[in-house]
Amino acid sequence: MNVLTRAITGPLLFVFILGDVLGAGIYALVGVIAGEVGGAVWVPLLVALVMALLTATSYAELVTKYPRAGGAAVFAQRAYRKPLISFLVGFSMLAAGVTSAAGLALAFSGDYLKAFVDVPTVPAALVFLLLVGLLNARGIKESMRANVVMTVVEVTGLVLVVVLACIVLGHGDGTLSRVVEFDDSRSPALAVLAAALLAYYSFVGFETSANVAEEVKNVSKVYPRALFGALLTAGAAYVLVGLAVSVVLPADELAASSGPLLAVVSAADVGVPPRLFSLIALVAVANGALLTMIMASRLTYGMASEGLLPSVFARVLPRRRTPWVAIIATTAVAMALCVTGSLSALAETVVLLLLFVFISTNIAVLVLRRDVVQHKHFRTPIIFPILALGTCVALLTQQSAATWLRASLLLAVGVVLYALSHRRSTK
Repeated sequence: MNVLTRAITGPLLFVFILGDVLGAGIYALVGVIAGEVGGAVWVPLLVALVMALLTATSYAELVTKYPRAGGAAVFAQRAYRKPLISFLVGFSMLAAGVTSAAGLALAFSGDYLKAFVDVPTVPAALVFLLLVGLLNARGIKESMRANVVMTVVEVTGLVLVVVLACIVLGHGDGTLSRVVEFDDSRSPALAVLAAALLAYYSFVGFETSANVAEEVKNVSKVYPRALFGALLTAGAAYVLVGLAVSVVLPADELAASSGPLLAVVSAADVGVPPRLFSLIALVAVANGALLTMIMASRLTYGMASEGLLPSVFARVLPRRRTPWVAIIATTAVAMALCVTGSLSALAETVVLLLLFVFISTNIAVLVLRRDVVQHKHFRTPIIFPILALGTCVALLTQQSAATWLRASLLLAVGVVLYALSHRRSTK
């Protein structure tokens, strides 16, 4: 029987979500956010937190109402009863996941890794993804345990940045007034909105937890606490980091650096070895890739269980109860993307694909209000998914034409795959 083991406790789920949110985004994007908004880096981070929390309330209701692997695809199937829509929602999530993992693999194998060993980026990324796939196949407990260690390292790196900023201020070298400075080339509101799109990428990752709902103990009680607790913890860390980087360095210097947090550590000049912080960044990127691939494989398994993908993807290892066919398939696709796509092109596409998923989920929670289940579950105030839809539309308006084109091409591939699968099933 293809049933996943319920091995995830509340603390493990909290760390899972926190580790996925506290991924490579904050380590890489703080400088880009500063380039958009100026010294007030913390403002778009706070705005993005509110936006993420609104959509998270929809996930809390639907996950506790329908605790099945598959996440947004399962919600769409129940809400719309249109196989094509369900498939495209699941495919968007799946495409975003493997695209994000491919981008993180390239980031892992780039300058951060080259601080220790000079190896070609793409081959190193392929080996990295293979190792992630093997850990994923070994079991959810092993993956979660690795996530606990890596999340502690990630948080330590962010705390270090905040502490160093306090030391700089204590020495009289920092500039506190920069935290309220905005880019003077446009209005503060437009600057914050543009930067919030980038900051939002730093919060995405919470949605991956919906795909391990079938493996969570007492999901109705545990999931909302872990979800909101992790997002609020990540948001507090991000706001503090946003304040810290502006105190230490001006916005133009942050924007010019591909490793802004490393630049802050170097500028603080208090004896922290740059290689040590590079190692912390590598751990952050690796953790994000591991959790993203866990999501992608569980989503593939869930879609197969619901008949949206061939049933072969629902096969699990007899002893370890992990979806081995789904893991092999998602790892192979991520490897292919590493070879064919650049880091920037892959990253830009992820957010747009996830916005499609979030729009579907926020609508689904409204549609499914009339569907009654026999167990207790979280129930969000109806205004929250409505406000969440508004934030998603606002973020869509900030996407470039090139990003729309790339996402459209990926979805077109999904339509073709769906047509082929549907044709085979009707023969």
